Amino acid sequence: MTTHLYTHSIFTEHLTPDGHPERPDRIRAVDKALSHKDFDALIRFETQQADEAVMLYAHPEAYVTGIRDQTPEEGRVRIDPDTTMSPQSWECVRHAVGGGLSSIDAVFSGAADNAFLAARPPGHHAEKVTAMGFCLINTAAVMARHAQKAHGVERVAIIDFDVHHGNGTQDIFWDDPSVMYCSTHQMPLFPGSGDKNETGTGNIVNAPLSPGMDGQGFKEAFRSRVMPALENFRPDLVIVSAGFDAHHRDPLANINLNEDDFDWATGKLMDIADRFSNNRLVSLLEGGYDLTGLADSCAAHVKRMMMG
Repeated sequence: MTTHLYTHSIFTEHLTPDGHPERPDRIRAVDKALSHKDFDALIRFETQQADEAVMLYAHPEAYVTGIRDQTPEEGRVRIDPDTTMSPQSWECVRHAVGGGLSSIDAVFSGAADNAFLAARPPGHHAEKVTAMGFCLINTAAVMARHAQKAHGVERVAIIDFDVHHGNGTQDIFWDDPSVMYCSTHQMPLFPGSGDKNETGTGNIVNAPLSPGMDGQGFKEAFRSRVMPALENFRPDLVIVSAGFDAHHRDPLANINLNEDDFDWATGKLMDIADRFSNNRLVSLLEGGYDLTGLADSCAAHVKRMMMG
């Protein structure tokens, strides 16, 4: 497998308050993990800033300009109690989206079989018109729309194994049968959405996990709900919202996965990509707040992508 990695040093410059879980050390931990000799075969690229116009694929213009215009000249501003911006935050968002578009282009040009985007801030909680949960722009949603607009993709599947439900992605694609959104997540937990009965037009598949659940329960949810839905949908592209906060070390939730569980899930999604998408799979970093759990899990995820 040819795997591309997209990242940039700018992602350490999105600053959050002291003690905030979504902090620059997260991207440093991922960078360190992926600098190991096991990842020498990764083809590495610096992200480029996206034009703000592409963000309109997922958000109204008034929302995009409204978030951009809240960028402070110094210090930090709170968008909501959990979500902040610092002077470089908007540039980080533009780089995250730009890296997402580059990764989509790479798998459709044949330059890569798959790609991983190591960026922050995350995006899956950003709804059409609401920033929340550390997220400002929904990068995965913009990527899906770019694949449709630039590459003529008919069916995109977004699979989200972050421990928090991706309410933003669900909101954006709620009534769009061309995009399937599948999520495993702890329930109850922030943001409170993600019940099994939230199905959109049949394109939304939620597989909530009970607090304390381990890898066996996670795999059962994947096998019984996520995999059959993907097999029926037959996606032309697989996008993974790869949050690693279901790791047993993570401080924000109570699911007890380890890096082997993320390796297993990645392998299952690669099987889907192999069968239906000509191996086209693009993954992007979402959550994960224990640095050791994040680094080890991300390494397992990317290693599986490289192995095929």
